[in-house]
Amino acid sequence: QVQLVESGGGLVQPGGSLRLSCAASVRSFSMYTMGWYRQAPGKQRELVATITSGGTTYYANSVKGRFTISRDNAKITVYLQMNSLKPEDTAVYYCNTRVGVADYWGQGTQVTVSS
Repeated sequence: QVQLVESGGGLVQPGGSLRLSCAASVRSFSMYTMGWYRQAPGKQRELVATITSGGTTYYANSVKGRFTISRDNAKITVYLQMNSLKPEDTAVYYCNTRVGVADYWGQGTQVTVSS
């Protein structure tokens, strides 16, 4: 069974930084694309960033140049480094992976950007 556990969220001032972590319990973690999504109040969940097994990354335009996704296959963990945070980045951030035809999600971690 696949489990994803996010951590690292919190309250930060505009312009600040946070680093989210997602610890995964999945066999052959290194084989799978990992992603970060976010959902703000009253909005649909949206894709933030992904990283493939080969390390190829994708970013939503809204976070490009500010966020960095990375993975440590030895630690079975994926990270999201978030810099220059803006109030509009406020959301619950979710870790995701797809194994076969099934999508797996973590419980989410709250990020609040406010002065």
